[in-house]
Amino acid sequence: MSATGPSEPPPFVRLAGDPLRWRLMRELAHTDRRVRELVDAVGQPQNLVSYHLRKLRTAELVTARRSSFDGRDTYYHLDLRRCADALAEAGAALHPGLGVTRAARGPARLRVLFLCTGNSGRSPMAAALLRHRTGAEVASAGSHPKPLRPEAVRAMAEYGITLTHEPTHLDSLRQRRFHWVISLCDRVREVCPEFPGRPRMIHWSIPDPAREADSYPAFRRVAAELDTRIGFLMATTPEEVSQT
Repeated sequence: MSATGPSEPPPFVRLAGDPLRWRLMRELAHTDRRVRELVDAVGQPQNLVSYHLRKLRTAELVTARRSSFDGRDTYYHLDLRRCADALAEAGAALHPGLGVTRAARGPARLRVLFLCTGNSGRSPMAAALLRHRTGAEVASAGSHPKPLRPEAVRAMAEYGITLTHEPTHLDSLRQRRFHWVISLCDRVREVCPEFPGRPRMIHWSIPDPAREADSYPAFRRVAAELDTRIGFLMATTPEEVSQT
């Protein structure tokens, strides 16, 4: 997304400058959402929301994934890394001395729960990555727990993490209090119970790497996506997320 000329705003500024697109980006900045959820959140007709989502997808700021729970649904995700690069480019177009620096401050004394269906890959990897970066109290669980996948252990070793985990059913944690409960698969989102203290519910729509024939590269891709998302998560606090 390069600037088109010195007298014109960079593409990111023109895209994000539209009030509705900005609201959609804000909604997607912390959690993946379906169209009907975005319609409810911004209070605008579905055809208008879909139009602006197409604009954001064309600019490669937003990506879409079919729901693994209901193939008729699509989850939308804001690529925060691409947004950060575009913001830095917009700043440089205004003045070479301007730039965007991202200072990741690890959230202190947080209690975070990651959920997926099997609790054998995505959620234990996410918990390990966040725990490795911060002093947060992190747990993971699943609706249908299975033994830890060796590909997950191998993928985490590339991050210097020795992954050990006992499969845990989410019902065993439903009386515990968390600041954030983050679902990593579309199926577990549909069966996620309520937790005490009204934690912030976040959804990251990430496909199950174990479903791919060549699963280890898929586990590596999922680990990289989790690491990126967690990096941006670290720059927020529960209060900041709640105000979005």
